[in-house]
Amino acid sequence: MGGRVEGKVAFITGAARGQGRSHAVRLAEEGADIIAIDVCRQISSESQIPAATPDDLAETADLVKDLGRRIVTAEVDVRDYDAVKDTVDSGVEQLGRLDIVVANAGIGNGGDTLDKTKQEDWDDMIDVNLSGVWKSVKAAVPHLLSGGNGGSIILTSSVGGLKPYPHTGHYIAAKHGVIGLMRTFAVELGQHSIRVNAVCPTNVNTPLFMNEGTMKLFRPDLENPGPEDLKVAAQFMHVLPVGWVEPVDISNAVLFLASDEARYITGLPVTVDAGSMLK
Repeated sequence: MGGRVEGKVAFITGAARGQGRSHAVRLAEEGADIIAIDVCRQISSESQIPAATPDDLAETADLVKDLGRRIVTAEVDVRDYDAVKDTVDSGVEQLGRLDIVVANAGIGNGGDTLDKTKQEDWDDMIDVNLSGVWKSVKAAVPHLLSGGNGGSIILTSSVGGLKPYPHTGHYIAAKHGVIGLMRTFAVELGQHSIRVNAVCPTNVNTPLFMNEGTMKLFRPDLENPGPEDLKVAAQFMHVLPVGWVEPVDISNAVLFLASDEARYITGLPVTVDAGSMLK
């Protein structure tokens, strides 16, 4: 099967690497042109995870172009609504339409219990992972409406948007909020044949998960834990015998939700979680 989103245009946030890049490439493989943004710099002063770079975003662009698709890129902070709107407006002007929105940009910071979480960490998390999702969709909806062809909006939540985990309370709160956004947008936009769903991944093999901080969080019993040590602990989260999934596993769910195969699916949190929600 091919061409499942042929001739469509997708707006993807956090597209420089990880899941966002994977979504851009997977949708391009199936015929979509791409509007891709990423902040390409460090946001949280407390984060131990190196930020994506302009070179990362350029590599995403090259990968899409190599598939024969068009792509418009910009270094944009999803907290800046005006900048997001300007980029979406420009991208639609260049590519001619908008059909798909993938609000994927997100950060991870901290590792404290909620009562010890710093104000700055809380504000950064909510501003990017929740408000940034709202602003991204808000900037895109006028183009979906004016196109008159309906559309598909996919928000990146998490299994942490459906159940709690300790030491990540601000992340859990933001991702639960994304589910509320998804359901409300679905109710409000359904009359225009615009579907809104959320993907809820478990651990994904990207820099946001595969980093020193996460390894120490999962294996505090070890002085210098590595990926294999992380896998031993992370596997306990799942029914299937894996510690994490790959970005393309999430991208395949995004592609399905973006395609006409999911034309009557809306308001749904779609878990790609190796059975984590059964634990």
